[in-house]
Amino acid sequence: MSGGEVAGILVAVFWAILVSFLAVALVRLAQTLRATTKLVADVTEQAVPLLADASDAVRSAQTQIDRVDAIASDVQEVTSNASALSTTVASTFGGPLVKVAAFGYGVRRALSRSDAAPGAPRQSRRTVIVGRTLPAEGRASRTKRK
Repeated sequence: MSGGEVAGILVAVFWAILVSFLAVALVRLAQTLRATTKLVADVTEQAVPLLADASDAVRSAQTQIDRVDAIASDVQEVTSNASALSTTVASTFGGPLVKVAAFGYGVRRALSRSDAAPGAPRQSRRTVIVGRTLPAEGRASRTKRK
């Protein structure tokens, strides 16, 4: 064998090894692409129903929000009506009721004074200080000290 034949055999072996490595790499790349394709198909298969469910949930939530908004506006209207009604009732009955109460108090006071006999001694009032009752003369002496 000559040097040219040995060189030719070495080049052929080198090319055979290179082609073998490339073939192995291409086989592994093909397996990876198949696995990736299957994974994408599975994700698509599961994602489409999930997206449909999410879309339904968003629509349902929007419907509920619209209902709550309508209820809130109705409650606000009822509140303003109740406020207006209470203001009207207070202005209509408040003043006269205060006057009637004051008149009743005056009549009671006048009747209690007129019931006492003209010459009868009036009952002395007592002052309550921190749970103790002082007689009328004790109170008079306290006020003189101040």
